Amino acid sequence: MASPAAGGPAATDRADPRDDPRGNHLRDRQGTAVIESILPASVTSVESYTDADDLFPEEAALVARAVEKRRLEFATARWCAHKALADLGYPATPILHGPKNEPLWPDGVIGALTHCDGYRAAAVARAGELAAIGIDAEPHRELPAGVLETVARPEEIPALAALASQHPKTHWDKLMFSAKESVYKAWFPLARRWLDFQDATLRFDPADRTFVAELHQAGPVVGGAPLTRMRGRFVVEGELLATSVVVRD
Repeated sequence: MASPAAGGPAATDRADPRDDPRGNHLRDRQGTAVIESILPASVTSVESYTDADDLFPEEAALVARAVEKRRLEFATARWCAHKALADLGYPATPILHGPKNEPLWPDGVIGALTHCDGYRAAAVARAGELAAIGIDAEPHRELPAGVLETVARPEEIPALAALASQHPKTHWDKLMFSAKESVYKAWFPLARRWLDFQDATLRFDPADRTFVAELHQAGPVVGGAPLTRMRGRFVVEGELLATSVVVRD
């Protein structure tokens, strides 16, 4: 396990943005957190709808020149990560990032972060229990004009149109964007290389809120076999949607 950084805030002493009665935290309103609802029990997750501005010095240095919006997104996602690690039994430690801005977790931990307007979350698990995690959250609104063609493969576009016809209250284009973001976040720590939007074909099952991603790049070996597909889950809660991918050993 990682050791606490000297001078850094202890996870148990950090101000909890969810204690703010003005915060719009879904757990308080409905009893089930968004990200938690689409992750297995072996994954520990924390989410927040209000911002915390409390970083380790090493983390603060990474966003010292960032605009306030970016700094608060970064800080609150890190707060979620620190709290999730503490819940998992790890001491407080800075979460830095690698050359592709991927979060660098303590030894023995896998995880993922996400943030969008008004929402931040982190999910972590012990490395021996799962191989990889990907999560993503987005505002539940349609993609800007022209973006779908860069996100979806040609065979995916008619399938999305059919889903939109059958379930018109869901923005399936944005859901596909989010799902491919989750696929990439689970892919990169295993493969250590880029996976483009066009490198995965997704099929959604609205009945059980799941999706399958068929990969078009040669994947790393996981559990003794090449990784050729990933499975994920999604949830839509009002103005927010979220997706997750879990890769098992």
